[in-house]
Amino acid sequence: MARNLTTGGGEDLPSDTNGKSANNNSLVVSFGEFLIDFVPTVGGVSLAEAPAFKKAPGGAPANVAVCVSRLGGTSAFIGKVGDDEFGRMLANILKENNVDNSGMRFDHSARTALAFVTLRADGEREFLFFRHPSADMRLRESELDINLIKQAKIFHFGSISLIEEPCKSAQLAAMNIAKNSGSILSYDPNLRLPLWPSAEAARKGIMSIWDQADLIKVSEDEITFLTEGGDPYDDNEVMKNLFHPNLKLLIVTEGPAGCRYYTKTFKGRVPGIKVKPVDTTGAGDAFVGGLLSSLASDLNLFQDEKRLREALAFANACGALTVTERGAIPALPTKQAVLEALSKHHG
Repeated sequence: MARNLTTGGGEDLPSDTNGKSANNNSLVVSFGEFLIDFVPTVGGVSLAEAPAFKKAPGGAPANVAVCVSRLGGTSAFIGKVGDDEFGRMLANILKENNVDNSGMRFDHSARTALAFVTLRADGEREFLFFRHPSADMRLRESELDINLIKQAKIFHFGSISLIEEPCKSAQLAAMNIAKNSGSILSYDPNLRLPLWPSAEAARKGIMSIWDQADLIKVSEDEITFLTEGGDPYDDNEVMKNLFHPNLKLLIVTEGPAGCRYYTKTFKGRVPGIKVKPVDTTGAGDAFVGGLLSSLASDLNLFQDEKRLREALAFANACGALTVTERGAIPALPTKQAVLEALSKHHG
């Protein structure tokens, strides 16, 4: 899919796409898993009780890429799906949402991953995964679109690709390429415990790349898990255990309550927007997409607390609007919808 990856207003950019000159754009490249979620057609039932399932695209990194694009930004996705009907459907969904899918690869022997996701009565989720192995786990370093990675202003990833080889090595290589090309590295661990061999392996795997990220977003539950019972509300505990010298920004999401932020020089809290939740799927991804879309056009957010707070209020609104509809990608908001929600909230 040949698309102009710059979002500038017609100014001439260097044609060289190798190295730092390409970072004049605001491209967000998202790396990782892309799969099919099967969601019960009725809410509040267990998987066994569900009368029928509806298929929906899923996978946090892909959700983030679509969110950035829907908010008017420029994004690309890198990952592997099966050379099957579902894999082609996913590639097409990205295309329809103006996400560059040229970094996608298709596996001839492994299928696109499936996840059965049930929404309990309280809107929270339970997962049953089919990845034995699935195509996303089989992305190889040799299949990476190196030029696309080098163009990333922000390179975003999770931890699910770290569970198995060869995709673990592919992710580490991609992070390295991005870092050396001057990209900001964004990390959302997105803990999915059932996919890891053990809790200890999950903790170790997630923390193994911690000190390489410039921006990290974690939830309260993930803090408790990663610190083995630490208090997610204790600022000193959070800073001591999770902040590292190279980190530009650590975000702790608090669901509907909003988020907290920590940098080397300041910290604070931005309240969320109250909505009636229908389905929490994709809320965290929408938050990340909202934050990265702001950051891609203004890297000074890291130093400017006022602008950072505005960007986090915007990200909170992205997350809030996403829970008001079923599914992740269909529920991701437009920039107009987010700005309207913010003005109503403050109005």
